[in-house]
Parts: sequence; structure tokens; C-alpha cells
Amino acid sequence: MAISSINPVNGNLIKTYHQHSLETVDEKIKQTHAAWLKWKDTSLEERAQHLLSAAKVLRNRKQELAKLMAAEMGKPLKDGEGEIEKCAVCCEYYAKNGAGFLSPEFIGTEASKSYVTFIPLGVILAVMPWNFPFWQAFRFIIPGLLAGNCGVLKHSSNVGGCALAIEEIIRDAGFPEHVFQTLMIDSKTVDKVIENTLIKAVTLTGSTKAGMHVAQKAASLVKKAVLELGGSDPYIILADADLALAAKTCAASRLINAGQSCIAAKRFIVVSEVEEEFVNLFKKEMQAAVMGDPLDAKSTIGPQARADLRDELHAQVLDSVKMGARCILGGEVPEGNNAFYPPTILTNVKKGMPAYDDELFGPVASVITAADENEAIEIANDTIYGLGACVFSNDISKAEDIAANRLNAGNCFVNELVKSDPRLPFGGVNQSGFGRELGSFGIREFVNIKTVYIK
Repeated sequence: MAISSINPVNGNLIKTYHQHSLETVDEKIKQTHAAWLKWKDTSLEERAQHLLSAAKVLRNRKQELAKLMAAEMGKPLKDGEGEIEKCAVCCEYYAKNGAGFLSPEFIGTEASKSYVTFIPLGVILAVMPWNFPFWQAFRFIIPGLLAGNCGVLKHSSNVGGCALAIEEIIRDAGFPEHVFQTLMIDSKTVDKVIENTLIKAVTLTGSTKAGMHVAQKAASLVKKAVLELGGSDPYIILADADLALAAKTCAASRLINAGQSCIAAKRFIVVSEVEEEFVNLFKKEMQAAVMGDPLDAKSTIGPQARADLRDELHAQVLDSVKMGARCILGGEVPEGNNAFYPPTILTNVKKGMPAYDDELFGPVASVITAADENEAIEIANDTIYGLGACVFSNDISKAEDIAANRLNAGNCFVNELVKSDPRLPFGGVNQSGFGRELGSFGIREFVNIKTVYIK
């Protein structure tokens, strides 16, 4: 069996990778477990120094890695360089703050001493997607390694080069051999990896369907899982919003990574009295995007990662239009052997349409009209997902209350696009998953939170 990377700009084969056999996978997991037996006893100070070295390696190879992403999944160079920088910042953040997150917490009881300590679990399996091939992996790897865990990665099949580059970065940063390894396997092999007794937990970022399967498998073996799944993020535009700011921010969020982001804005819920003005401003911002070869510095939006994903997206658009949505921008598949899809806006979107109910994983914006603030919040929460949400209003107190108390999502922002940050916990509710990555909460997901009681 082979794993192939295909350039989404022209459909050309980049490289074919030999798939690891089950015997090879088992051997690699044994190697990583053996490495963990030593790594767990290294000091936090030593682990932190390796993270700082990884940050340097990432920055030294920023352009090279950005070109690799452009080739394998179509990310424009500037965005790719930004992704690598974010990985480096994450390394530095945990190198500086991780020890504090893992320090024992002393709690007063009848004992002479009682406290909680955080002990690494062992080898963790990460199943990661192609859309942010370095950032998604590093936001698991970095806190995991600092906590004293080791990891194996099953990356998406279309970014094999990125997967192997991640392993190389960890090795070149001076980490001990085998503390992190890439497994070149397909999705059908993931169950076998989870079944391995040396795998202590699993984290997955991907579709809700994939998350349900992995969660079920992990639960059947009583293994911890953290899931970051799909989203249909609502952005509410209230009547008192700065509409120019809202339009600019909404377009930026919808077009991040050519719309291929779980936390990209998906549904734009506009109070009726400002809908026309907002849509006009929003359309201009969406039209300003430059779709083209990600290796061209002028391009601000590249292709979809694969042609089949583009075709699925287009089918959702066509089905929504058949059901009454209006396409006021884009919505046409370009000619040629590529995976491009233009920035697209659908208005008159109603419940029951794919553009309302489903996650549109591409640069397609669904504009939904609300009569007032209360209906806008009701529509925002009318989803199976719950990853991110945003509200635009010049009444900051009111907007904060909506974000903090009335929107059902794991990450709620005011007058700013939803984004992940190493300093803040990240994750969702409902079918957007469970558990948290990043911040102090993320580093504690894969540890034994152990009570110690001394009479």
C-alpha cells in the first residue's frame, strides 16, 4: 500500500510514500514507549530547553516548510510562514510557562500534607488533519512532550511530506531518539494503533464522523480521548455593530485557509435592519480576495486541498440554491485539473438547507437574516456544533454577556475573529468534540492528576 501527495493547484503527483506495515507500527510504538521510560524522568528544565531548540529549528526552516504546505495542501506562502511562526511561539510559551502549569497543588486537609501532582501517561496517539498540517500537530506535541509524554502521529494522507518534516524537526531540535514518531498509515489502521496496550490515550482533530469512531474505539478500551471536531461557527452582526469592521473581519475569517478551518466563520447572522448594508460591504471584502497559485506572493487564497473536497463543497452550494438560497458571488467551479473554488456568498439561507445545517468546509458564506438580537442568538445556537462563535456590537457590555452566557460554543469572541492561541484553552461542545488543547487546561488533559495524602 502507498500514500500519495497530490498538488491541488495542478493535480500532479508530488510523491508516493510507502505505508508502514502493522509490524513496523508495533515496533515504532515499542521504541517510543522505551523512549518514554527515560523521558518521563527528565527534568522540566531540560524538556523546556528542547522546546526552545524546536522553536529555532522551525524559524530557520520557515520558508522551506511554507513551500511544502503550499505544494501539498495549497496554503499561500505568507499564511504558511505565519503557521510555522505560531508553532515556534507555542514552543516558547510552554517552555516559559509549562512548569508552572505542572507544579504540585497543595490542598489543606486533616493530613500533615496533601497535594495534587501531574504525572505523564505515556505514549499518546495523535490523529491530525491536513488543513493546518504543522500547527494542529505541534499544539499537541509541545504540551505533551513538556508534560513528559511521548507521541506517535497519524497525519492526513495528503500531507505525508509535512508529517515526516515534523518528525525531523523534533529530532533536529535535540530531543531524545523516538520520543516522537510519525506513522505512515491509513485511517483503517488507526483502530489497531488504539488497541496497542502501549498507547495510553488518543487525540483527534478532524470530522465529527471520524471523532465519533475514534471516541467509541477509545472508550471500548477505557482510554482517554480529546476531540476537536467540525464547526459551523455563527457570527452575529447586531444593529449597533461597526459594519465596516464586521464585514472586514467576517471576510477574513471566512477565507482563512481558503475556508478550510474548523473555526472559520461559516454562518453570518445579520439583524434585518442592517442586512443590506452589511451584505454590500461583505461582498466587497470577499471580492477583494486574490485566488491563485499559493506560491505566487499576490495570492491571498489558494485551492481547496483536494478536488474531491472541492466537489463536495460545490454540491452543498448547488443543493442550497435549489432549495431557495441566492448565490450573489462565486459559486462556479473553475476549469482545469485543479481544486480551486472561488469566494462565494449565499443569501436567503434557511433551516433545512446544507448552507444552514451543515459545515461548509471552504470559502462559502451563508447569510441568515434575524428579526432581532434574540432571534439571532437562537439561530446561532441552532446547530449540532459548538466550536466557535462571535458577536459584533458597539455595546461591549451587552456583547460580552452574549458571548459569555448566551452562545453555546467553546470559544466566543467579541468584535474579533475566532482563533486559537497557546495561552488560551481551545475546544468545543456538542458534536464539535470534548476536552481542551492549549493553555494550562490543555497540558493537563494527558496526565494522571494524582492525589497524594500523607498522614
